[in-house]
Amino acid sequence: MRNMKPDATTRGESVLATVRADIVHGVLPPGSKLAFAMLTERYAASTGVLREVLPRLVEQGLVTSRAQLGYRVMTLSLADLRHLTAARVALEGQVLRQSIESGDTDWEGEVVAAHHRLSRTMMHDGDRLNPTWVDEHLGFHRTLQAGCPNPVLRDVAERLRTVAEVYRSAAAGMAGPLDDAGARHRALTDLAVGRRADDAVAMLQAHIEGSSEALARACFDSALTAAAPRQRLVDDAFAASA
Repeated sequence: MRNMKPDATTRGESVLATVRADIVHGVLPPGSKLAFAMLTERYAASTGVLREVLPRLVEQGLVTSRAQLGYRVMTLSLADLRHLTAARVALEGQVLRQSIESGDTDWEGEVVAAHHRLSRTMMHDGDRLNPTWVDEHLGFHRTLQAGCPNPVLRDVAERLRTVAEVYRSAAAGMAGPLDDAGARHRALTDLAVGRRADDAVAMLQAHIEGSSEALARACFDSALTAAAPRQRLVDDAFAASA
């Protein structure tokens, strides 16, 4: 009897990770209904495990729950994308700045290694995103911000980035290949390891805004905001890192 709780916890974590990955990779598309019967068959999970997993996905912003309607994968919304982008710009820049200020030499090496893995991974698999690239992309940004000493900020930033990847996966299917922003990832790596916090934060914010603008056009055929992205800051940071 003593082993039942750890086993159940392990099973719940496994199902959570699998369903989460299927949402982020677009296997479970935005807006799709998450019926218990379907989930039980698809993931070989008990109703009890699913009742544990689904509320956690709601907390992470990947699933919604409404009375009488049950659970669904998050839907795509231009207004939500606008709010998500503003929150990421405000939060992730702060986390990155703290990471650059506090990260040690081991962190520097991990950033370089994470970028190397990302740069060696193909972004697209036909007209779809390569799931491995999605994971490496999340891992790169997670590593960039891993030097931040505040775990609450890191956790919130991670959740916001993960929601943004749902938009990216959907956009790839709607519009074909998107810009992989490889040059910006290289610049972010160089600026972070070079401890140039102001330039790195400006680059990250421009990267977030530029990517979100592309997602808005792909998903909604619409501009995200009336304001121009921080293109001048991007140009300045590229020039400074050259």
